[in-house]
Amino acid sequence: MRKLAVVNMKGGVGKTTTAVHLAAGLARRGARVLLIDADPQGNVAHTLRLRPTRSFEHLMTGEATLADVTLPAVRPNLDVVAATPAAFALERRLGGETQRETILARRLRHLHTPGAASPSDSPRYDAVVVDCSPAMNLLTYNALLFAEEIVVPVSMDLMAVIGARQTLQGVEQVRELWPERRLDLLAVLPTFVHSGNHATRATFDALEQDAGIASRLIRPGIRQCIDLNYSTASHQTIWEYAPKSRAAADYSNFIDFVEGTGTSSAYAQASRRETASTFRSEGVSTPADGTQTQAEI
Repeated sequence: MRKLAVVNMKGGVGKTTTAVHLAAGLARRGARVLLIDADPQGNVAHTLRLRPTRSFEHLMTGEATLADVTLPAVRPNLDVVAATPAAFALERRLGGETQRETILARRLRHLHTPGAASPSDSPRYDAVVVDCSPAMNLLTYNALLFAEEIVVPVSMDLMAVIGARQTLQGVEQVRELWPERRLDLLAVLPTFVHSGNHATRATFDALEQDAGIASRLIRPGIRQCIDLNYSTASHQTIWEYAPKSRAAADYSNFIDFVEGTGTSSAYAQASRRETASTFRSEGVSTPADGTQTQAEI
């Protein structure tokens, strides 16, 4: 079972959008996926139009079990544990708990991969995706101590690069304090990429000059696409709202990378060719099938 956390200490980088599409994208391809919102802002529930009666807060405090707080079949193969603003109080409520940084890992210890030997009533998932709070707080530490792989979305501004660096510093602290736990950087994913924008070029330059980021940088990333705004407003994924949009193509490419369906080196080379071509033209790139649905912002 894969355990993935989507995290960046800076807000507004497309973190929840990426978490939702990572989970939904894997589910669309047949994996059983659990999406957990560990951010008290509760944007996953808004994005997918969910109205939970039990939430992440109740799971963390022990007031409810995982089964109690799980919203099943939100989409085919996709279950969700939603958060609400009530979770803002968790920092205070859990402050005196023993080993409070590992509460989430302990609450989820009975999860298993389908087909694995385990009690018949144990929840079974191929992947768990956790959407993290935009701060290195107790809830984020809980997410990182459950996860084994992290995805860091980075929007096209230098403050987001600083946020990514701070996030990776926090990850390094987790590795030092809990050396027995696996926590790998899976991908740094550029978001809101605008082909002809100088800020995009400057951000890519900064990312490629950072030794801790460059080797895990996914290019061209997620290009800016107004369909993502419309899909969120419609409480749909991009594949439901605009399956032929550039954002649908970009997130599908990212799911290819996560699944490992193609070699990472081949994907990286193709991505660099596409990005270079796009920057030269300073025009609008189209999805793989050549269709367009909205103009690039």
